[in-house]
Amino acid sequence: MIKDRILGALYGQAIGDAMGMPSELWPVQKIRACFAGRMTTFQDGPKSNPVARNYTKGQYTDDTNQAFAILDALIENHWIPDRQIIVKHLMKWAYAADAFNRNILGPSSKAALLAIQDGRDPKSVTDQALTNGSGMRIAPIGTLFDPGHTDELIAMVDSVTRVTHSSDVAISGAALIAGAVCAALAFEHWDDVIDYAIDVQNRAFKLGSPTWAASVRERLFIGLDLAHKYVDDQSAFEKAIYETVGTGTLASESIPAAVAIAYYARDVRRCALLAANLGGDTDTIGAMATAICGAKAGFGSIDPDWTGLIDSENRQHCIPNYAEAIMKFREGNNES
Repeated sequence: MIKDRILGALYGQAIGDAMGMPSELWPVQKIRACFAGRMTTFQDGPKSNPVARNYTKGQYTDDTNQAFAILDALIENHWIPDRQIIVKHLMKWAYAADAFNRNILGPSSKAALLAIQDGRDPKSVTDQALTNGSGMRIAPIGTLFDPGHTDELIAMVDSVTRVTHSSDVAISGAALIAGAVCAALAFEHWDDVIDYAIDVQNRAFKLGSPTWAASVRERLFIGLDLAHKYVDDQSAFEKAIYETVGTGTLASESIPAAVAIAYYARDVRRCALLAANLGGDTDTIGAMATAICGAKAGFGSIDPDWTGLIDSENRQHCIPNYAEAIMKFREGNNES
């Protein structure tokens, strides 16, 4: 049961990322024009999209590649977060993907990694990092713990996140996503998932450097209200999230939007397609939201054609192997 949900979270992350890739950073009007109204399945990155044109149908982007790079770093060091090892794996991916030249890396991660590589203290960058790089790659961390290990979950999120993002909004936003995934593995009711995620977010917020960013928690409340208001009108819900909560690259927009979308969609297929058609940072919102839905619904609920496409188009990773490693960690951690 737990392994099925872990696989669901990992594949959900990858599916949401790959589905949202073609429309990444486009306004909703451009998505409608390019895809004859709506995207209905995976697509190649359009040549007119300066970021997505680097990818083909079913390939995931920096979100999931970084998520798995972080898992590789943790596995290498026996699940103890180490900044230099995390940076090593992130840079290995970045150079392999030519991420610096192809405009694939987000601004905060790019600045922090370059500073570390040059031997400079990245704190001036990371303390003011307001972007969603912290949340886009954190979902697999949520699979490592059950809700009885909340302190350990928060400590892991904090250690992994502050390598590139150490602001209050970045750490709390990452904690919201990881908390939602953690709870989705364990709880049957969606309201319990949300309550736990908010509690984790509240506690993690205190660990970050203060910023003037809007509250992730308060924007999530707006998104949840919209989910209830438009429960029978998805088009109205999408429009309201896009215009009110926001779908841009700021953590205070895309992270609460993603959790509200997961709460609304409650299904991997619906969630991935909703996020891809939303406008804004579609791949990142899709990765975060669909990971939560995958954790809740499990691998068995996902179309095998979709998971097969993810496997065939992203051969640099073996997702079932990550699930096995996570299961071994959980078994050892729960015994301690």
